[in-house]
Amino acid sequence: MQNLSYTSQHPVGFSQVLSLYEALSWNSLNLSTGDLKKMCRQSWYVVYAYDTENLVGMGRVISDGVITGVICGVGVHPDYQSAGIGTEIMKRLSSHCEKNGVIPQLMCVESLEPYYEKLGFEKFTIGMRKNIVR
Repeated sequence: MQNLSYTSQHPVGFSQVLSLYEALSWNSLNLSTGDLKKMCRQSWYVVYAYDTENLVGMGRVISDGVITGVICGVGVHPDYQSAGIGTEIMKRLSSHCEKNGVIPQLMCVESLEPYYEKLGFEKFTIGMRKNIVR
């Protein structure tokens, strides 16, 4: 993991995104590489994490670009978890929102609330949000 890099540039092909989703057991909808390409390209902002040329994590923001940005699809390959990659992805997604005056929000399972609270998010009605100065 010495060659970690982060980018918002979409990959040339999306087979590695499909492999990541399958490694995380996230492909219950049987998404194709075409579906994943459309999903990523239609997202407002995406961060991809690579170990050399291998995709090891990613996260997205879906947004109107004005008020709210929903952070979703944040995942790190099981072989790379607990190494700070997810935290770095979250920081980059949140930072992009804040720079654009967009309020980052997310939904998560209860067991992940403490993780997101450490990143500045707080529980609200049915999800999590991070208050920012606008």
